[in-house]
Amino acid sequence: MRTLGAILKLKNDRFLRALAREPVDVTPIWMMRQAGRYLPEYRATRQQAGDFLSLCQNPQLACEVTLQPLRRYAFDAAILFSDILTIPDALGQGLYFAEGEGPKFRKVIRTAADVERLPDINVATELTYVTDAVKLIRSELNGAVPLIGFSGSPWTLATYMIEGGGSKDFRIAKQFMYDNPDAMHLLLEKLALAVIDYLNAQIRAGAQAVQIFDTWGGILTTQSYEQYSLYYMQKIVTALIKENEERQVPCIIFTKNGGQWLESICASGCQAVGLDWTTEIGNARARIGHKVALQGNMDPSMLYASPAAIRAEVANILSSFGKGAGHVFNLGHGITPEVDPAHVSVFVEAVHELSSQYHS
Repeated sequence: MRTLGAILKLKNDRFLRALAREPVDVTPIWMMRQAGRYLPEYRATRQQAGDFLSLCQNPQLACEVTLQPLRRYAFDAAILFSDILTIPDALGQGLYFAEGEGPKFRKVIRTAADVERLPDINVATELTYVTDAVKLIRSELNGAVPLIGFSGSPWTLATYMIEGGGSKDFRIAKQFMYDNPDAMHLLLEKLALAVIDYLNAQIRAGAQAVQIFDTWGGILTTQSYEQYSLYYMQKIVTALIKENEERQVPCIIFTKNGGQWLESICASGCQAVGLDWTTEIGNARARIGHKVALQGNMDPSMLYASPAAIRAEVANILSSFGKGAGHVFNLGHGITPEVDPAHVSVFVEAVHELSSQYHS
């Protein structure tokens, strides 16, 4: 059970209260990729680090970029600055980032033998730069807002490891899944165990909520999604630390293009379901909002529009969700690099200003 002492450790706990579907004064907001390339101070810090991976692996600089958006905007949560591909990198796949091309791996998974050769990883020794960053960020936040930890889903990590990077059609990953189902399940099992270890290490280090990014779950058929993605996320949720620092540690599952599977995602045991912009939030609330909190879901492209248009869309989403608790405002995916930082101010201020009427 949560105690008054635990509540007082946070100056702003709207985000955690909303995830628990408890009353709040205004709808809390954070933004996927809120520490990122749209901010000039982030670009300067990345240049200081030398490259993206070096930035991720430097706890001091990762802390700095995590805090940068909070200095500009009244976000109700911070999210650890890292990358979803830290686990495959720790597995020896040789992660690197090609300029203008995104993440790449020097080694790829193409056979069952490749899967069997993958080593076990020890988060405590091989990903200490992440847990060190979590500890440092919590210290620097000093209770201002909660800190979110995260990982990629096993399926999403597997697609990158098999394809060797991003893909338009995921042909190689899907072919591997269909032709080598046993090997794919073995790969996903190894990744699920690593994600459990990784997220629990983040929680022990101070993460107060965690999100599983199932970025590519939506490319699957319903049967394949249930077998190769959701099954392993449910396994992770079941094994996560449920309470730390005398407070529940909620888990959010975000499957991009997963709106048709909301009921199944809700049944995984997660405390919140992230929505992309293709799912109408009022419909999602009618379907599962009595069981879990909902996070989302403005189209990130709206941030290129005029301030008036941004405010109007915020108003539409708030109206669609309606009165009551259980909503964390977010984009339906990450903010893109070319967005004007001033438009983010409009976005955040609109959510706080316009949502108060729904919480009276």
